[in-house]
This record gives sequence, C-alpha cells and structure tokens, in this order.
Amino acid sequence: MHILIMTAVEAEKDAVLRGIKDDHRFDVIAGGVGPVSAAISTTKALLTKKYDLVISAGIGGGFLNQTEIGSIVVATEIIAADLGAETAEGFSSIEQLGFGTSRVSVDQVLSNKLVNALQTAGLCVHTGPVLTLATVTGTKETASQLSTRIPGATVEAMEGFGVALAANDARLPILEIRTISNPVGPRDKGAWKIKEALLALEKASSILVEVL
Repeated sequence: MHILIMTAVEAEKDAVLRGIKDDHRFDVIAGGVGPVSAAISTTKALLTKKYDLVISAGIGGGFLNQTEIGSIVVATEIIAADLGAETAEGFSSIEQLGFGTSRVSVDQVLSNKLVNALQTAGLCVHTGPVLTLATVTGTKETASQLSTRIPGATVEAMEGFGVALAANDARLPILEIRTISNPVGPRDKGAWKIKEALLALEKASSILVEVL
C-alpha cells in the first residue's frame, strides 16, 4: 500500500515524519494553508504517483465540549463548514442552495481500525465531524453557531475538505487526523499548545505505521 499524507505546513510534516520514521510506503507533503492550496497540492501529487490512500493530517482548533488540548481526533466526516451563503435567516449550506455537497465521507473501516489502535496504545482519541473553514473562527458566537449547526463537530482546520475532494476525484479513500492545539473561539495565542499538539501528531503517525 502506498499512502499520501498531506499537511499544511512544514512543522506538521516534520511531526508526521518523526512518527512514521523511514517507512517508505508513506509520502508526506506540506501542501500549503487553506482548502484551495490543499486541493491543488494533493491533485498534483496524485498525478505523479499511484496511491492507495490519502490522509489529511495536522493540528487544529478543538471544540472543547468534544475534545481536549493535546488529544487526537479521527474524522468520521469531512465538512466544508463555510461553503454556502449568509442569509437574513442565517447560514444556508451548499446543499440547501442546491449546488452540490459540503461533506465527504471517510473510509470507515480504516478509520475504525485506526481509532482502535490509538485507544489500545493508551492515547486520548475522539471521533466526529472535522470542519474545514477558509477563515479561522475568532469569536465565541461563531464557535457556538458552528457547534449548533453541525452537531458533534470536533475540530476546525483549513485543509481537509480540499484534500478530500482531490482524493474523491481520484477515486481514493480519505482519512483525516487532527490533534488539538487550541480551543475554537477567541484567538488567545498565549493559550495555544502547538508543541503538545505536534507531539500528539507524531504519536498518532507512529500508530499509522502499525495499522496500515
């Protein structure tokens, strides 16, 4: 099996590489920040080599009623949470507008296998929808709206949906793994735990080697 792992930035890529060590089944690419860069970079990678699985991996903001700082989340679904329109009545999704879908399903068999292995290793792991947004949430109000609109939302990040669309287009299964560096809401950089989240990402990546 050949696996493509897409991260946003080099720090995430390095954490993944430390986890997988020298396992040559994996290629890890830092594809840039945001869903568009992620989709383009993933598509380019998939055109250069044959892969069997695509994984979007990195750190993200956690909804703290669902996750804890430093915990691991394995997506049950990847959702473009801001793909739609703002109306007088509130947000209308792309589905409600009749223009497509904002949701991509993950490979449930592989996802369950990974979750079981992470739990067996004694790591703190959660499952649930992982949100992709082009604009990071910065207020309690927006965080609350997202939680209400997408029940069970665990994490927000900026790349998963782009990676997932590219994988879908290539007819490849997709997974998304996120580790929590900060709570979703007001941007308090002093409270960010990026080092801890990257360490959790490294640990999660080491389990991938055993599972896949």
